Formats: sequence, structure tokens, C-alpha cells
Amino acid sequence: MNEKTIFKKIIDGEIPAHKVYEDETVLAFLDAAPVNIGHTLVIPKSEHVNIYETPDDILAHMMVVAKKIAKSLKEKLNAGGVNIIMNNDDVAGQKVFHAHIHIVPRFEGDGHRHWFGARGYNAGEAEMVAEKISDSLNS
Repeated sequence: MNEKTIFKKIIDGEIPAHKVYEDETVLAFLDAAPVNIGHTLVIPKSEHVNIYETPDDILAHMMVVAKKIAKSLKEKLNAGGVNIIMNNDDVAGQKVFHAHIHIVPRFEGDGHRHWFGARGYNAGEAEMVAEKISDSLNS
């Protein structure tokens, strides 16, 4: 038997959470270890490990709810902006293996940075990579 994730325990009411939104498909609640005040997670109530396994209709609904929450964070917390993040797999920083979207309000001078350094492409590399991706999407 697989052990429940912390998110499944929240869905089942075994662990308390500061819920901000809930419907038949998703649950949204404040992150227990927020990057900034108001950092919210949107999770599907059905169990899916990551973006690859989450059905398109559920993923789309998660994003619609994330948009609503982003607007609320911007307005009600006076956030200067919002990051929408979904980590998938260990190497990308996923810690809880139940699909989830982070909505992180951003404030001027909050000290957080993105893209610590752009790597760039070697000669011909961008064309090769674009072709590989395009071929897989168009076949």
C-alpha cells in the first residue's frame, strides 16, 4: 500500500490547512512554508503525480483557479506581481509527488530572483532542439 502524500492527507482532512478555495475538482490552500505571504498551492483532489499524468481537463481547471487566486493576491495583498510555478520531477525541485501549482505573490524588494544565469545555445544547437521538440509535437 502506498503511503499518502501530505496533500492527500489535507484533502482527507487528516492535516489542517488554511483553505482559500475548494470545488469538486481542486483545493487551494496557503503553503505552510511560504516564499512570500499569501503563497498558495492549487492541487487536484484526484491523485496525479505531476503534469505528465494529470488529465488535461483537470490541469486546465487548476490553471483557471490559479488565475483567480493570482488576481486576488495582486489586489488584496497589493502584490506587485505573481509567479505561477509547477515543479515536475526531483531534478526540477518537486518535493511532494502530488501535482500542484504554486501561486507566489511578489513584492518590490522581496529579494527573490529567477534565472540565475542564462546558458545560451552553441552554434546550431537551438535549431536542433527546436526541430526535436517540433517533430514530437507534430507527429
